[in-house]
Amino acid sequence: MMKKANSLNYNKKQMGREIIPVFFAVDDRYAPYLGVALRSLIDNASPAYFYKVYILIDRLSELHKARLKAMENENTTVDFVVVSEKLDELGGKLHLRDYYTKATYYRFFIPDLFPEYRRGLYLDCDIALLADISELYNTKMGNSLLAAAPEEVMLQVDLFGTYVEKVLGVPRREYFSAGVLVMDLEGLRRVMIETAFVELLGRRTFRVTQDQDYLNVLCYGRVTMLSTDWNKTAFPDAKGKPALVHYKINWKPWHYRGIRWEEVFWEYAAKTPYYEELLCERENYGEAEKERDRRQYVALEQLALADTAQAEKEGLGREKITLEKAQDRLKVLEKIKEYERLGYFDRDVENDPPTRPLRPGEVDFIGRKFRTRLFTRIANMAARRHFEKKIRDGELVIKEVRGIENYLAVAKGGALLTANHFNAFDNYAVYKAIEPYLDGKNLYKIIREGNYTSFGGLYGFFFRHCNTLPLSNRMATLRELIEGVGILLERGEKILIYPEQGMWWNYRKPRPLKLGAFRFAAKAGVPVVPIFITTEDTDTVGADGFAVKAYTVHILPAIHPSVEKNVRENTEAMCLENYRLWKETYEATYREPLTYTTETEVKPCSI
Repeated sequence: MMKKANSLNYNKKQMGREIIPVFFAVDDRYAPYLGVALRSLIDNASPAYFYKVYILIDRLSELHKARLKAMENENTTVDFVVVSEKLDELGGKLHLRDYYTKATYYRFFIPDLFPEYRRGLYLDCDIALLADISELYNTKMGNSLLAAAPEEVMLQVDLFGTYVEKVLGVPRREYFSAGVLVMDLEGLRRVMIETAFVELLGRRTFRVTQDQDYLNVLCYGRVTMLSTDWNKTAFPDAKGKPALVHYKINWKPWHYRGIRWEEVFWEYAAKTPYYEELLCERENYGEAEKERDRRQYVALEQLALADTAQAEKEGLGREKITLEKAQDRLKVLEKIKEYERLGYFDRDVENDPPTRPLRPGEVDFIGRKFRTRLFTRIANMAARRHFEKKIRDGELVIKEVRGIENYLAVAKGGALLTANHFNAFDNYAVYKAIEPYLDGKNLYKIIREGNYTSFGGLYGFFFRHCNTLPLSNRMATLRELIEGVGILLERGEKILIYPEQGMWWNYRKPRPLKLGAFRFAAKAGVPVVPIFITTEDTDTVGADGFAVKAYTVHILPAIHPSVEKNVRENTEAMCLENYRLWKETYEATYREPLTYTTETEVKPCSI
């Protein structure tokens, strides 16, 4: 059993005692078992803490609410939180099987529903506590998102252990039970666990342990493993005296006699208004119901076997997905060829979401508001973690940075950085190249208006909060951007802009540049640092069926505005020099002259 630890003060206090938020999820079917779990929690609670129990529901009868609420005492409150709105957002995406209900997925909503808490506990309803839950609450977790015990079923039943290793890619000894969780709510908000869950839910259906599988996949590598004493499965031959007993699968004392530690369950059940009801449920649980349990367990084994067999053919399955994505990429490449022939160099070749125009005052360009600064900090931390993982996984390869001395020559003041735009990740390659030398400053990115207003999911969050400056078509909001850029450059910040405009996927050539990008620098009197990224194929094939590219980031000599020229003259001169340096780098790297297939004259710079 875990040794009692001193409180680490994760949450605010109530009546001089630190609040421990404890979350359950329930419906009418499981309310009686929750009554037992809640009774065991309260009976073992330490007077040194204030326990706030939150019961997440879609709907629950007034009788159950009244019975559970009546268990409150001087250091424990019970409140009900309706999550219907969250469920409506997910529509019919939640996969359900056998005794599983929608309530099992509610734990994904906790971080966003309770922003006032930094840490909390989630407990399944089919448990009984023999120790004070504050001992679990005070687990030292380091940088982990969760603390949880190994799932004993996966360790003791080889079929299921093989399933998690083959289907989920999680070693069976690192696969945890999601029925008892210490949650770093602050960390889970930073990684946007709910958004990540919804995105994964749209791509994969895990049929065996459902929500638990999703959590294991999403949090793998960020979990502190607890002793099984804090989540002890009531196996018939289980030993010891645990801190928490979990009566899961077919080891339920309200259905069967002779269950390990059943006396613990009935001791607490006798102190609830559900006692007679639970005894009646056991007495009426006949052979037909027990046979149904056996069939469900066999069906669960069959599911695990089938999904494991499919995973062993994953090369074929992955190939099918790759071909579908490759067809999409091939269409993009064909469109690029056509646009190059027609000279449409500044047009987008991919279907972006419909654009909503920015409203005046909508964007806090220079971070005047505390909320802007807070969200920017959170988003940057999440984005850094996201892209560093892509680097570790080999999805983003930065082979080399050349010419860092050219950046260092202007590092102390404001500067405009230009880069060719050929991949959604190329801005992180630029950031990675100069990040060690930012010296407390930031890299801002000028982005499309539609990416800011209309992009959803994780990348939409990054587009709105990662030091981004949306370029609007409306004059009022464009003026706000121009003013903001001027202030940021005066502060000594660095601003990345793509003067080619739209992204052309895997396009190696420099495209003609737009003068507007250079007008910012000319007007502010700051240098332009041209950056041109060249690529080469690696031996790794990505999910789209194409070779992952290795980037070489070329930082070229800075272009300074001349004091002898006006803004218009400097704008044109800086643009032409930027194009010349890019062209020179392209030809030297790829050892071929820069030519286009367009039948008309290509001007290096245009409005």
